[in-house]
Amino acid sequence: MALKYTVLGAGGMGLRFGVLLQELANAKVDFVDNWAPEVETIKKQGGVYVSRDHQNRHLVPIKIYSPEEYAGDPDVFIVFAKQMTLDDLLKRSAHFFHPDHQYVFSGMNGMGHIEKINQYFPKEHVVAGTCLIGTVLNKAGDVDFIGKSGAGSINLAPQVGKPDDRVKEIVADFTKANINPHLNDNFYGTLLTKVVFNSVINTICTLFEIQMGQFIDYPGAEKLGKQLINEAFDVVERAGIQLLSTREEEWQTIKYVSSVTNPLHYPSMYQDMSKGRPTEVDYINGYIYDLGKKYNYEASTHEFLRNLVHLAENTRKFRQNKD
Repeated sequence: MALKYTVLGAGGMGLRFGVLLQELANAKVDFVDNWAPEVETIKKQGGVYVSRDHQNRHLVPIKIYSPEEYAGDPDVFIVFAKQMTLDDLLKRSAHFFHPDHQYVFSGMNGMGHIEKINQYFPKEHVVAGTCLIGTVLNKAGDVDFIGKSGAGSINLAPQVGKPDDRVKEIVADFTKANINPHLNDNFYGTLLTKVVFNSVINTICTLFEIQMGQFIDYPGAEKLGKQLINEAFDVVERAGIQLLSTREEEWQTIKYVSSVTNPLHYPSMYQDMSKGRPTEVDYINGYIYDLGKKYNYEASTHEFLRNLVHLAENTRKFRQNKD
């Protein structure tokens, strides 16, 4: 019997997963979002407008609800929210949580979401992953999938390590949906490998307002990237966490994704910054720095970048006053 999914957080990535599952895996998918303009716009349109690389914009019918009006009972929740808004989304959605039989998959950026999800669901029902997939929410009810069909991939792992039959069903559906899942049993290593990736590409591209391809075109990109990678690896090794890649492999992934897979992509942190939203830098570079401090290690470059991003956020008020 086919699994039923509910996407919590119908932003760019939530829409991509849900639409692909609905269209390619023939799954029943509902969407729930705590951003009222998204819910209202999609209801008014009768669906979400989907493009791929800015082309073939078309309306895809989907069912979307606010947390308060939803009463479904899915087999699996797919959680994609910003770290800063996740608490609110989970609290408002708790009335339709049934942790005895429902599972949760989350592919969010940064760290901190697992602890919040565990307040509602047992570790045995939690799966998390990291996505090398570019998606842009242009505006409410309008999303752009970056990369050709089948582009990108995800690494995912159950929180308890060993996958059960339900996890294998989820992976099978993700495979049908052309999301290219790679299942492993290294939960925290999986999550932190992407945090290291984002700590380089998201943060630098945001500060300089550039695409990933523009970053990798800079002759000094490797030196910049490896300084951040080396600090991050120093931290996670002290914490006793084994990442999915070596230091060199992590750089090669950044290089490949920036130059081949998504050279025209502006990372999600830039999208937040450019729209005047708070960024997730505290959950990425800040997380690496704070974890290092627990082991008497100063990841000073990560802390420097965190403060630069917050400085950029703070300067908005002066530009607004000038305007």
